[in-house]
Amino acid sequence: MKSTTAFSIVRVFRAAQYSEQGLRSAWRDEAAFRQELVLVLLLAPLTLWLPLPRTDTVVLLALMGLVLVAELLNSGLEAVVDRASPEIHILAAKAKDCGSAAVFIALLMLAGAWAALAGPTLWALLPA
Repeated sequence: MKSTTAFSIVRVFRAAQYSEQGLRSAWRDEAAFRQELVLVLLLAPLTLWLPLPRTDTVVLLALMGLVLVAELLNSGLEAVVDRASPEIHILAAKAKDCGSAAVFIALLMLAGAWAALAGPTLWALLPA
């Protein structure tokens, strides 16, 4: 009889492997993901360095994560649509456009929150 703990550990390990494969695939094949990850890798340390309230820092980091999640979901959606419907179809275009719009909204949310929460603090730290 298998131990449920051992089974769970194996399942978690396999899930982590699949996630790693997805991240590697996104990095390799998706220019937008690379660009957004570079943005996050620049903004996250700056956000952590700024003397912001903890809640503001958490919100900004969460929104950075949301951008990456949206891009990963959009990339997955595009791959499925391309596999299922390689020809041009109005519903395929709609699915891809909606995925792209989700990424755009996530980016707008991050930009707006960063401007409102971190912008004034950064501006105050700049030499006059």
